[in-house]
Amino acid sequence: MDKKSTSIMRLTFATAFALVSLVSCQKDPESSLLSSEAITDMNAGIGPLQAGGPEIVPNELLVKFKPGISETARNSALSRINGDVTEKILTKMMQAAGDREGIVLVRTPLAVLEALGKIKGSEIEFAEPNYIYQHHATSNDTYFTNGSLWGMYGQTTTPSNQYGSEAAAAWANGHTGSSAVYVGIIDEGAMYSHEDLAGNFGNPLEIAGNGMDDDGNGYIDDTYGWDFVSNDNSTFDGAADDHGTHVAGTIGANGGNGKGVAGVTWQVRMISGKFLGPRGGTTANAIKAVDYMTYLKTKVGLNIVASNNSWGGGGFSQLLKDAIDRAGTNNILFIAAAGNNSQNLTTTPSYPASYTSTNIIGVAALTSTGALASYSNYGSASVDIGAPGSGIYSTLPGKKSGSSAYGSYNGTSMATPHVSGAAALYAATHSLASAADIKAAILNNAKATPSLSGKTVTGGRLSVGTF
Repeated sequence: MDKKSTSIMRLTFATAFALVSLVSCQKDPESSLLSSEAITDMNAGIGPLQAGGPEIVPNELLVKFKPGISETARNSALSRINGDVTEKILTKMMQAAGDREGIVLVRTPLAVLEALGKIKGSEIEFAEPNYIYQHHATSNDTYFTNGSLWGMYGQTTTPSNQYGSEAAAAWANGHTGSSAVYVGIIDEGAMYSHEDLAGNFGNPLEIAGNGMDDDGNGYIDDTYGWDFVSNDNSTFDGAADDHGTHVAGTIGANGGNGKGVAGVTWQVRMISGKFLGPRGGTTANAIKAVDYMTYLKTKVGLNIVASNNSWGGGGFSQLLKDAIDRAGTNNILFIAAAGNNSQNLTTTPSYPASYTSTNIIGVAALTSTGALASYSNYGSASVDIGAPGSGIYSTLPGKKSGSSAYGSYNGTSMATPHVSGAAALYAATHSLASAADIKAAILNNAKATPSLSGKTVTGGRLSVGTF
């Protein structure tokens, strides 16, 4: 998440859930914020809610029926809320995990909390709101040499900054990455034609523009990824996709080309899983994007070592956690922004960073002086490490269509891709490393930082000089 922009509750019918506030966007006719006054029926698994809860898609639920439930029983459950199924979500990764039924997106005329209370019954395994997420940026590259790219520096590099990631030290040792390593960017789209990103994006097994599903993953011409907002292969839709483009540059902008910026890893392949649009992104599309990356690795054969997730907020979703766990089972790290609410996630969790999935790395933001950024969330249990997040220069779409630009953003959104780039950099020289191995290398190499002591799992900041 970044300062530029402003998980979902789990509904088991035995336990209560907690909600965390999000900054809201424009509202629909039904209030898109969950109210603390709506339902407090503990028997329904709905506990007292905080005022101004997480932002949701009005009048929509995600529902997972129990296995073997008949069509008649399903229809009976839906009739309790006058619900219509608008989409069935059964990703190829769900099928590979033995799920034959998936989940359904249900539209109801009822307010969400009322619908959650009425749909409960023996037919239902999970029912959740469809939450809305928001995004929370030696080389001869211009911004590196002029002292602007402090997040890539180290104590012994020129220019230097002891609180940078030390990526420049790794470059000096000849470690600049590998095009055989892939990172998924689950975010907005990204400008893959940017002068500093060209060549570092895309799926080489998909032939552009031939109208065929060359790699057999169920998506036609997904050369650079897939847009789950519009359900098409147009992953870059113009200047509004600036956040995803900025994230991509920090991970893998071309280095040593005498222009612009340099990513933590100069050689890498990135794939877009676009699920954030003008109004944010939904749980339904987040699940599809996570499973899309996992399928590209397990069935298509792309060496995706991590996904970058600079977004979040809200309560717990078992359905999204299941997708993250499927990624972890297949050795894909899920690197997540801690968020920008200046809060302690140990006592006030925020998702997806606060999930307990072992493949998650939660990332806080540091300033160039080594301070924990004033806006950054933290937490000794679920925020693993700090990384450069303030005054981060990276790639942006230009104001003129098709032109390339650069700019500085702040936020845990900007810290997170430093860690994703680190995962790719490590994987480039450790081809047999598992997700657990890569996570351990990142966390074990963290450098102790006073501002992070007691605020993160490691108490330290990202350090990749020896990768």
